[in-house]
Amino acid sequence: MTICSDREPALGALFDGELDGLNASALEAHVRGCETCGAYLASLAETRDLLSSSPLDERAPLNLRASIEEMVGASLPTSVSSFRRPVARYVPWFGGGAIGAIAASAALFLAVPQFSESDMPDQLIAGHIRSLQANHLADVLTSDRHVVKPWFNGKLDFSPPVVDLASQGFPLVGGRLDYIDGRPVAALVYRRRLHTINLFVRPASKGASSLPVALHRQTYNLARWMSGSLEYWAVSDINADELQSFQAQFDQATAQ
Repeated sequence: MTICSDREPALGALFDGELDGLNASALEAHVRGCETCGAYLASLAETRDLLSSSPLDERAPLNLRASIEEMVGASLPTSVSSFRRPVARYVPWFGGGAIGAIAASAALFLAVPQFSESDMPDQLIAGHIRSLQANHLADVLTSDRHVVKPWFNGKLDFSPPVVDLASQGFPLVGGRLDYIDGRPVAALVYRRRLHTINLFVRPASKGASSLPVALHRQTYNLARWMSGSLEYWAVSDINADELQSFQAQFDQATAQ
């Protein structure tokens, strides 16, 4: 038996306390009658408790740190290694053998700049689902970009670009405030036929990779890109080619 695939992002949001009362109550009722979803929530709690009780605060020996940094410098391309930062001091000492190799491998992974938080796609999918389930697609419901853009003034510490792409097949629906990774972000809403596209916009974190990212999770496609000082994440159930087309049209319109 497997978890209900259409419930997984919402279950994560429920566990993190991110669902509104109405949706939380509905999902809790589902969990009470679904053994697999209930077991999934229980596993999240067990994992959290295990991590919180694990003694992972020991510093690595200096010789391990030096070895890992040398391995990182030798394995990364020049364009990437220029961003390298010492990380071995954060790696606990687990001893030699296979476990030690796992620790070293983890350190190498952490040394490479990550494009975003590891759970970011799940957070974005949960936000997309919440906007549809809670009937809260937009705080300002209009296709007039001259109304949507100034609506964000004073609500965010940055100004998201807003364009209407109706002539390109992606009409603007409106905008709203959302919360991703513990901070408010702009969510611009577009349509593609009967499908919804949520475009989440936030300031790019320092040192974030500028490489575009395309992901497929469950029934959703995600596209991530950078422009100027802002990071964009588009989420929708349209196919990947159409979402890439949306990204290209948005980039072209905002560059004018």
